[in-house]
Amino acid sequence: KMPESIQKPDYANEPDGRSEIERVGLREVPVLEGEQLATMKEVCRLGREVLDIASRFLKAGVTGDQIDRIVYQACVERQLYPSPLNYNGFPKTVCVSANEVICHGIPDCRPIEEGDIINLDVSVFYKGLHTDLNETFLIGQCDEDSHRLVRTAYKSLHAAAKLIRPGTFYRDVGNDIH
Repeated sequence: KMPESIQKPDYANEPDGRSEIERVGLREVPVLEGEQLATMKEVCRLGREVLDIASRFLKAGVTGDQIDRIVYQACVERQLYPSPLNYNGFPKTVCVSANEVICHGIPDCRPIEEGDIINLDVSVFYKGLHTDLNETFLIGQCDEDSHRLVRTAYKSLHAAAKLIRPGTFYRDVGNDIH
């Protein structure tokens, strides 16, 4: 449970964790300008701080639950609400995805192992805005296939980012990075 002093998104206290905005449906992506854009940059910076703090603890033997507690504390210290918490019932403050878990892994008591590929997904809510950041980490000594997989995913991300603009179809992004 988050301290009362922290501003919470509309789904934080909903039994099913559903957002009213998502129930109604957003018709278009808002364009942020001026003070809203400055706030978004601040939210992104704070989210990155939390991701960097959590990543410093990634090593063999540490559990996803331990990373979750670290993210919780970092959010409280910065007056941030961890966006995953209760979003559609998600029980934790961060997503920790190991190896074949593509995304949205629920932190648990499984120790991280040497050779794991771990993706940390940190999302925070602050001053009415959400940010969503993630990064993939190779734990200890990893084989060449693991390194190649992470490098290829990273290159694909950058190729896709060059294409993103209003009107871009997902299939165009997929065709370009394929």
